[in-house]
Amino acid sequence: MPERLAGRLGYLAMAAVFLGAAVAAALLLEPAKTVRETADPGDRVSLQIAASKPESFAAAPLPAPVPASEDISRPAMEVPQLQLPVHGVSPRQLRDTFADGRDGNQRGHEAIDIHAPRGTPVLAVADGRIVKLFSSKPGGITIYQFDVTGQFAYYYAHLDRYADGLAEGQTITRGSVIGYVGYTGNANPDAPHLHFAIFRLGPEKQWWKGEPLNPFEALGGKKP
Repeated sequence: MPERLAGRLGYLAMAAVFLGAAVAAALLLEPAKTVRETADPGDRVSLQIAASKPESFAAAPLPAPVPASEDISRPAMEVPQLQLPVHGVSPRQLRDTFADGRDGNQRGHEAIDIHAPRGTPVLAVADGRIVKLFSSKPGGITIYQFDVTGQFAYYYAHLDRYADGLAEGQTITRGSVIGYVGYTGNANPDAPHLHFAIFRLGPEKQWWKGEPLNPFEALGGKKP
């Protein structure tokens, strides 16, 4: 009799172990079942992967968004360092005349004057393209050049003449001779010089129109 009772108790213990194991397995499989039954079809795989990731990986921070002010599609607008446009003149000889008054101080100069003897070669300040060869009463014989990016226009005025062969649409390189210092236009014949200006172009890319920028430091000039 005791042996039969012991056998029954052993059987019951084994049954309890198997029942516990089945309950535990059901509990472990429940999250996956919930994913399959409640997630949208397109989200099932991603939810199952996320459920299987270690907690430390799932909590990793996302990259910070790029601020609107750092829009990389917007071109840089800083004026680059330029070749000094009059042969033989050094940066220390430059004088900042950008803000000097004109027409009884009703307008600013918006350029700098670089004095040199008549016939001194005028050099291209940067790589680019000749967009207009123009003569006017105030500027005399002039050149309008665009830089290679199309952001800036460079204006050379009071020239004595153009370099041989210079033409509109011509591609030029930094330092190449494009003209010669003179006093055409309203310049003083006793003080031949190059009137040089920089304009930031608008979206229309009009050679005669833009925002004037001071070329003094771009040409190597140092403020006191």
